[in-house]
Amino acid sequence: MRPVRLALAALVAGLLALTAVPAHADGGPSRARPHGRFILDPAGRVLVLHGLNMVYKRGSYAPDETGFGRDDARFLAHHGFTTVRLGLIWKAVEPQPGQYDDAYLARVRHTTRLLADAGIWTLLDFHQDLFNERFQGEGAPDWAVQDDGLPAQPQTGFPYNYFGMQALNRAFDHFWANDPGPGGVGLQDRYAAAWAHVTSYFSGTPRVLGVDLFNEPWPGTGWQQCANPAGCPAFDATLQTFTQRSIDAIRAVDRRTAVFYEPQVLFNNGSQTSVTPTGSRLGFSFHDYCLTADAGTGESGGQEGCSTFDDLVFTNADDHVAASGDAPLLTEFGATTKQSTITTMVDRAAAHLTGWQYWAYCGCEDPTTTGPGATQALVLDPSKAPRGGNVDWAKMRSLVVPHPLAVAGTPTAYSFARQSRVFRAAWSTARAGGSGSFAAGSRTTISVPAYVYRSGYAVRVTGGHVVSRAGARTLVVAQDAGAEAVRVVVHPA
Repeated sequence: MRPVRLALAALVAGLLALTAVPAHADGGPSRARPHGRFILDPAGRVLVLHGLNMVYKRGSYAPDETGFGRDDARFLAHHGFTTVRLGLIWKAVEPQPGQYDDAYLARVRHTTRLLADAGIWTLLDFHQDLFNERFQGEGAPDWAVQDDGLPAQPQTGFPYNYFGMQALNRAFDHFWANDPGPGGVGLQDRYAAAWAHVTSYFSGTPRVLGVDLFNEPWPGTGWQQCANPAGCPAFDATLQTFTQRSIDAIRAVDRRTAVFYEPQVLFNNGSQTSVTPTGSRLGFSFHDYCLTADAGTGESGGQEGCSTFDDLVFTNADDHVAASGDAPLLTEFGATTKQSTITTMVDRAAAHLTGWQYWAYCGCEDPTTTGPGATQALVLDPSKAPRGGNVDWAKMRSLVVPHPLAVAGTPTAYSFARQSRVFRAAWSTARAGGSGSFAAGSRTTISVPAYVYRSGYAVRVTGGHVVSRAGARTLVVAQDAGAEAVRVVVHPA
């Protein structure tokens, strides 16, 4: 594999040189880093991330076009959200082969900096659904579409075009085969070089959590082989080649920024994965959407059947990260108004010590989702202030919960009992990074949202003591001398 990787690095360097974009050195702001099943902040504390997706799939593809800005970042931070999965569209990044639109990247970077100012970590996501507008989707540039001249029919929208549109599936087939595109350069080689350019461009931007390589990889013509609980090892081998190619291209210019990879999309519904790339600072980005989440009528419709499938997705994710050593992050779930679906997923993620990013912050005329935009949106219109009737407060009740923010140690459990509003958390003082223990006085922060504790809260701590002011929205617990474990209980005052 070494000669192949060296050749890829040379290709990436050549494509970057052609576009006169210098590769940044491994300097710049500190980065979070995946380590084992946890994501660590620069001080080595475990980050427990709760957040949302913000992806704009039309027009300029820039999130600021929707009006998403500083007030939205502050709104998220105020309610204890600490991460945003921010969409970039390959078509906007590389409108012509080998030519990158840095004006577009500057707009996205501005949004990332607004989030950083509010203390929010950004996961940069190359987003796609249905590959390209020709297939009623978004993602790839027009020049990267190779559909063998087949008609883009029948047009039944998202996600149904995946199952019945041969032209769409052929476009994926050509991409996964890395078939040559313009200039005789493989489609994946162009894609990997685009990622190298983007990571280089953002190398000086603070609070970049990492990059998410490819949203919901669709297997193409042979998708049926993946529609079973055992997954599809044959396609996974192809997906791993693509994933490794992209990782190697990024590492040629940036060795610090975490890289999150995804399994084939039917993992979302309970299929296993065997994709295990190699490299440093890798994370496992997975989604969980129950096929029957919107079945039936009323709030509980379809939920009983969903629990089995959703538990299976988390079991598969746990098994994968135990074998791979790559940190998990639930980067999509939701896209529904059913509070039971959202609530159980938030609680399930806590039981599995896994951070999450809800889909989605806004509807924003999304052409590739289930239901109208208001179905998925937390904030209906980002161009208006996030308050009053512009916020789906029912979703807020499901999403806004007390949770650890940064743990000086290794989390062992945390949970929130919604009826009693009692929050419990426990952690050992051993470093999750595996290098000893945190010293006395080391601080753990916990989100205790005013939205949950309107009349204040009381705290009991063993193994530590509270150092934040009474009623602070962020509870700070300092470790006691000699403590090997810390336990916290928060309840309404």
